[in-house]
Amino acid sequence: MKNSSKHEPKKRELLFSVTKDDCDWSYTKGTGAGGQARNKTSSAVHCRHRASGAKGYSESSRSQLDNRRDAFVKMCNTDEFKRWHKLETLRRTGMMDQIDRRVAEELTKTKIEIRIDGRWTEVEESQLVDDPDDFKFEVRA
Repeated sequence: MKNSSKHEPKKRELLFSVTKDDCDWSYTKGTGAGGQARNKTSSAVHCRHRASGAKGYSESSRSQLDNRRDAFVKMCNTDEFKRWHKLETLRRTGMMDQIDRRVAEELTKTKIEIRIDGRWTEVEESQLVDDPDDFKFEVRA
């Protein structure tokens, strides 16, 4: 008998969802060709996701509902929203904490070198003096 657990897809859990309620909506009159009806009705839609600042706009349809859907999809496809989505996923899965700890670790590994008699020499941070007049900067053309 074969072990079927190897071939079963991993169950995915919903972390969060973004809905129309997460956005600010505004409506304007459409522009361009389309006659009097297009110029009088507020069917063009602006969608702004509050958390990421991503924006979407649509005026392709005469229907405000169709334009709302299209503006929402366009907002979701912006680079700004995609960056926010990636960071929010990392934060909610706890990966962001791991990344922050790793960055903090790496920042403590500082290598300091100074030029002594024309040669670069590594020094410990404790050997440095906090006197700003103690440092020289060489600028050569």
